Amino acid sequence: MTKRLFELIRRGWRKPPHVIVRWLARQAGAELDQRMAPSRVRWLDGDRLLGLLGEENLDSLWARLGAAPFPAFLGPVDQDSLEDLSTGETARILAAAEDAIAHRVDFLGSGPTALGTAIDWHKDFKSGHSWPLLPSRRIDVLDLYRDSDIKVPWELSRLQWLIPAGQAYMITGEERFADAVRAVIEDWAAANPLSRGVNWACTMDVALRSITLVWLFHVFHHAAAWQDDGFRKDFLKLLYLHGDFTARHLEWSDINGNHLITDAAGLVAVGLFFGDGAQPRKWQQRGWEILTDELPKQVFADGVDFEVSTAYHRLVTEIFLLPALYRRALKMDVPEDYTGRLTKMAEFTTAYSRTDGAVPLWGDADDGRVLPFRGLENFDHRYLIAIIGHAFGDDGLAAQASGPTPEVFWTLGPAAAGAVPDQPALPFSRDFPDGGVYIMRNDSDHVFIDGGPVGMAGRGGHGHNDCLSFEVALAGVPLITDCGTYVYSADPQWRNDFRSTGFHNTPIIGGEEQNRFVKPEYLWSLRDDAAPQVRHWSASETTDWFVGAHSGYRRLPQSVTPVRTILLDKPNHRLAIIDRFEGAGEHGVRIPFHFALGVEVEENGTGPWRLKAGGREFVFVAEMGRDWTATLGDGWVSPSYGVKHPAKVLNFIRRGPLAPLAVGLMPADNAPDDPLEWVRSLPSPPS
Repeated sequence: MTKRLFELIRRGWRKPPHVIVRWLARQAGAELDQRMAPSRVRWLDGDRLLGLLGEENLDSLWARLGAAPFPAFLGPVDQDSLEDLSTGETARILAAAEDAIAHRVDFLGSGPTALGTAIDWHKDFKSGHSWPLLPSRRIDVLDLYRDSDIKVPWELSRLQWLIPAGQAYMITGEERFADAVRAVIEDWAAANPLSRGVNWACTMDVALRSITLVWLFHVFHHAAAWQDDGFRKDFLKLLYLHGDFTARHLEWSDINGNHLITDAAGLVAVGLFFGDGAQPRKWQQRGWEILTDELPKQVFADGVDFEVSTAYHRLVTEIFLLPALYRRALKMDVPEDYTGRLTKMAEFTTAYSRTDGAVPLWGDADDGRVLPFRGLENFDHRYLIAIIGHAFGDDGLAAQASGPTPEVFWTLGPAAAGAVPDQPALPFSRDFPDGGVYIMRNDSDHVFIDGGPVGMAGRGGHGHNDCLSFEVALAGVPLITDCGTYVYSADPQWRNDFRSTGFHNTPIIGGEEQNRFVKPEYLWSLRDDAAPQVRHWSASETTDWFVGAHSGYRRLPQSVTPVRTILLDKPNHRLAIIDRFEGAGEHGVRIPFHFALGVEVEENGTGPWRLKAGGREFVFVAEMGRDWTATLGDGWVSPSYGVKHPAKVLNFIRRGPLAPLAVGLMPADNAPDDPLEWVRSLPSPPS
């Protein structure tokens, strides 16, 4: 704890005085609260809990809580209807439920893992490291000298892996699922006393666990295994203590991010769940105040989350959405500006989702979810379009929904899931200038361009060094990709590699990062060097243009400004990227192009390069001029947290006076006789 405290003080001493004073006060309060935790547990016996919630007996309290609305579909489930909506979904759920009750899990790149009868809740089962059962504020959550990953016990203790057991119970009515879930909850509570151990060290995870527990209650409260007084008292006490802990340990910062709003969503969920009682009313009111205050701060007016990551955009959308749905279910007000911003977030999701449901590997991704009804392996975000469109009456948005419907089914029910169109209205090319994202698309081409700022209001956060980077799919085939995230603190070197400029499709000058790392050990911090400048954007039925630059290399002794032009020729599915550089002097320049997983590249030192992917062939050509060299090398792509696969990367390298580079990418069967001449003869962007 002493090392951690000194590190926090060292990093924070330059903050404004009021920020430092507020932080110190919260630290002192948290220390006192942790010391008082055992007495708080003893004080909250069954009778006192009833009094706090305004009920005379446990039966009436249990019945009232069970009868209250919750913003999810709770049955009855007709298997035929579910299968009609999503063939194979019942089998998937039942298989996942069997894994859950057998304590088999698969997340964060672990692969299928049997945890055994007695679960070690404090262990990273990937590395074998266990954390001691100390007061949670004494836990070292960021030891960079171990290969352990604290996210593993945190993910395990979110209890979201039990959701399939709840779904299976609603489908089959089999009591064994209720028995198994009850046993896991009792085991978790016994192994994780309040404020002790790794699973109380992060309030965000406490809040997410709270939401899971509330959902599990609504699924199982009628089950025979959940009827005895001892378990019912212990369950409600556990959930009440989660709400109380979250309220006492909100994760405030001078720039708040997804942790604080998750805390707030947990407060709303637990507060609305208990309903009556002075503290639950305070919890839900405080949580809602935080959410309504933070939404316009954390989400740009065009709907892009300020942490500049597709995965975190999905998570943050879910965080802001669930409390709004919960309030609506209880006939409580949700302001139009709140639902309007959620709609904008869904519009961004519509734009960045390809027609096959895949999303760009933009920024960090740790597979975080709020209530993952299809499991953490679901990387299709399109359910958000349908849920937000139907929930808030936006018919135009709902008409653009597509893809698998189970998330819609388990949230809004079979009617909403059945309304997802088979032939959705395809979105057009869109610019999101506040968030700095530019998306070129038609029915089969999709180009995602980052022309925006570093994440989290200039702090870095979950953003990467990816200004002017892009991803592309042509004729429905992914060809160029960003590299993803891989891991966080489990391997600091890999963490920094995957967020570095060199792991993105953007020019690198002099081997320098476009935004400097603050320190290698500051895994979520970047300098705010690369201020973006979008010089042109236009989109038409036939041609889309983007021209952008950034200031990241103006700090060099001889200033350089990279300027990138991207053109999409829609009728012919052709893409051109032209890089030029404003500045003087001699510089080393490297421009990497990372090929998507599954793309085979025919090596050719000077080009053209033949690509094979998706059963088709593509041509990649480059107008290199003098002194550029091209090298086909090995790189990495991480499609999800904890997983990385080898992939090919084509590097264009030059040392000397600044000179432009132009490349073209197109289907081989639709290429001109001289693809390089097509690149050379490209017109200028329209004025």
